[in-house]
Amino acid sequence: MEYHLQTPLKKEDIEKLNARDIVYISGEILTARDEAHARILEMEEKGEKLPFSLKGAVIYHCGPLMQQTESGWKVVSAGPTTSGRMSKMTPPLLKAHEVRAIIGKGGMKNVSEAMEDKCVYLAYTGGCAALAAELIKEVKNVHWLDLGMPEAVWVLRVEKFGPLIVGIDSKGKDIFAEVREKAEEILEGLQK
Repeated sequence: MEYHLQTPLKKEDIEKLNARDIVYISGEILTARDEAHARILEMEEKGEKLPFSLKGAVIYHCGPLMQQTESGWKVVSAGPTTSGRMSKMTPPLLKAHEVRAIIGKGGMKNVSEAMEDKCVYLAYTGGCAALAAELIKEVKNVHWLDLGMPEAVWVLRVEKFGPLIVGIDSKGKDIFAEVREKAEEILEGLQK
């Protein structure tokens, strides 16, 4: 199935998605990598308010390359980064905030249980940084530039961002785990 979703996402939006479905996102998405995840969790621990909302949010694992112009920021390149680096920080993030979708590449380990009834993982093809930049229509804001350009949280307005493949759905189905299991079975068979 193919779905076109508008942010902020509601729980009903993600409940209908199944692993392997195709999704396009329009609206606001926020970039966040390792340092941003760490700061979000640190602020949560201290009871501090974030400068942006994660209610119904879509987080994009991306370290964009931006250019500052007279009229604001322009996206030069915005391909997905490897999501596995954020795997350990994702369960506490989802426990504290109503993030509804995560976009990245390569899948994530040990997060499907934390995502159940809360969130989906949407895989975006690596090597599509220029295409992604074209789908970003506006840089609405930037937070935490002190972390550096790729680690800052960029608030982006996108139109039909995708195609994205549901890699982990909100029912616990994880196509990346299935591939890993099959690969392990094949390796075991070859070693016999």
